Amino acid sequence: MALIVQKYGGTSVGSVERIRAVAERVASYHSSGHKLVVVVSAMAGETNRLLGLAREVSRSPSERESDALVASGEQVSAALLALALQDLGLKAASFLGHQVRISTDSAFGRARIQSIDKHRLLGALDRGLVAVVAGFQGVDGDNNITTLGRGGSDTTGVALAAALCADMCEIFTDVDGVYTSDPRIVPHAKKLARISYDEMLELASLGAKVLQIRSVEFAKRYRVPVHVRTSFGDAQGTIVVEEDEIMEDVLVSGVAHDRDQAKLTLLRVPDRPGLAARVFGPIAAAGIVVDMIIQNASADGTTDLTFTVPRGDFDKALSLVKGEEAALGAHGIATDTKVAKVSIVGLGMRSHAGVAARMFEVLAAEGINIQMISTSEIKISVVVDEKYTELAVRALHDTFVAPRPEEARSGA
Repeated sequence: MALIVQKYGGTSVGSVERIRAVAERVASYHSSGHKLVVVVSAMAGETNRLLGLAREVSRSPSERESDALVASGEQVSAALLALALQDLGLKAASFLGHQVRISTDSAFGRARIQSIDKHRLLGALDRGLVAVVAGFQGVDGDNNITTLGRGGSDTTGVALAAALCADMCEIFTDVDGVYTSDPRIVPHAKKLARISYDEMLELASLGAKVLQIRSVEFAKRYRVPVHVRTSFGDAQGTIVVEEDEIMEDVLVSGVAHDRDQAKLTLLRVPDRPGLAARVFGPIAAAGIVVDMIIQNASADGTTDLTFTVPRGDFDKALSLVKGEEAALGAHGIATDTKVAKVSIVGLGMRSHAGVAARMFEVLAAEGINIQMISTSEIKISVVVDEKYTELAVRALHDTFVAPRPEEARSGA
C-alpha cells in the first residue's frame, strides 16, 4: 500500500463527465489499497471567466479580491469530485487551502508556499478518506486567500507530496508525458520514459508547458518522484527523478522553444560601474523577470546592453528603461518583439565537448542568424528571429535527438 498524491488539471476536470471519469480512476487506486490525496485545478476556462467578471465590475481589480475570486474555481472542482467519489461509495472530503493550512506569503497572484500543516490530511487518510484538495491556493499570515500563480496546482500537488512523504506524485494532464520536443512541430518526437529533475527544470524554464517550474523545484528539493501522465488513458508517462549514470549517456534529452520573448537594447551607453544595477534595479522592483543578458563593450568607451523579457512585460520594461535612458547617456533604445528562444537540454552535455559548436553549425546551415547565446552546464539557448523557430527546432532535434523516420531508414 502506497501514499499517492494525484493532481488533475483543468482539462481533466473540465466537465461533469470528466470529473466522473477522474472519480472512477481514483476509486480504482483506492480499491488497490492505496492512500490518496487528490489535488484539482479549476475546470478548464473557469479562471479566465472569473478574471473576466472582475474586469467587468472594476477597471483595476485589487489583487487581494482577485485571489479570493479565482480561488473559488478550485473550490468548485474539489467539492464536485468529492461528491462524485461519495456517489461511488467512497468516503471522501474536500479541503481548501486554508483548511489544510497551506501557509504562503502575501504576494497575491504569485504567492510562495512557506509551510504546510499535514496533520489534518494525515488524520483524514487514517480514517480511510480520500482527501480532495483545492489546488493553486493558500492563506497568508492575515488569513487572506492567496493564489500561487498560473500552473500553481502542480506546485500544490508536489508540495503536499513532499510534506506527506508520499511515495509518488502523479500529475495527470492532457498530454501523456514529456517529449523530446513539441510533437506539433516535430511529429516524430519521442516520449521520454525518465528525465532528471535538472533537465526538467531547464525544459520548464525554457518554454515546455508540461510542468510548472516551481513544482519541479519542490520535487528536486525534497526528492519527490513525479509521474507525468494523461488522464485520458492508462499509458505510462514520464517519471521525473534524480539523475543516474545512464541518463548522462544521452547527449541531448530535448529541444525546447519559447516564443514569449521580447528584446531590448540600450545603445552606446558610457561603460562605467553601476550601469547594470541602474538598468535592472527598477525592472526587478517591477516584478519583471529578465532572461538573457549580453553586454558588448566598444573601443570608444561605450557599450550596448541587450536583454530579453517575457513579451507580456515588454511595454512595462521599455517604459522603465526609457526612464533611465537620459541619465545613463544612452544613444537610443532598439527593440524587437518578434524573437524566440530555442534551446537544447541534456545531462550528457556536461561531459561532451563541441556541442555548442555543432549547434551553431546546424543553425548556420539552415541560414538562421543567432542574435544572443546563453549557456548553463546542461543547456544551450539561442535567440533567433521568430519566423525561424520551427525550422530551428526541427533541425536541432534531427541532429541531436532523433533523425526523421525516412532518414533513419536510409541511413542518412
